[in-house]
Amino acid sequence: MTIAYTAARWTDYGAAAVGAGATLSGLVFVAVSINLSRILAHPSLPARAWQTLGLLMTPLIVGFFLLIPGQSRAVLAWELIVSAVLLGAGRVAIHSRSVRSEKDTPLPLVGRLAGLVSALLPALVSYACLAVAGATLLAQGGGGLYWLVPSVLLAFFFGLINAWTLLVDLPL
Repeated sequence: MTIAYTAARWTDYGAAAVGAGATLSGLVFVAVSINLSRILAHPSLPARAWQTLGLLMTPLIVGFFLLIPGQSRAVLAWELIVSAVLLGAGRVAIHSRSVRSEKDTPLPLVGRLAGLVSALLPALVSYACLAVAGATLLAQGGGGLYWLVPSVLLAFFFGLINAWTLLVDLPL
């Protein structure tokens, strides 16, 4: 069996993902606590903070699953698939419940769709890669655990963008 389908060969990657995810999640908590009054004053930012934590939970979850000793390939595959579905559903639920600010200009339908895609697409692509990792691990073909790399990188990248907004670049 190749590296792509052998979870035991991915424990270092899992440990790195857990460490980086925990550190970046801590950054978000600091950003929110430092700017809490400003975040709460802008109706859409509390949801953005939750969405950021959801993104940064992806590497944590992936890493913890990879670090479980003696876990079967099939169990890991299903853990990844179920996590992707739950994280994706959570992201959509948070986005659908987020409040738009009165300062935000109303957008025509095309603008709202573009806003929806830009808000959801990065996270959903990350979760889709996570689901593909699980599915291809289960099938033992198609890339396997290598699909975790884009999932984790996208989660970190867009989580950092959101963390920057919550820490430094808050709207007035």
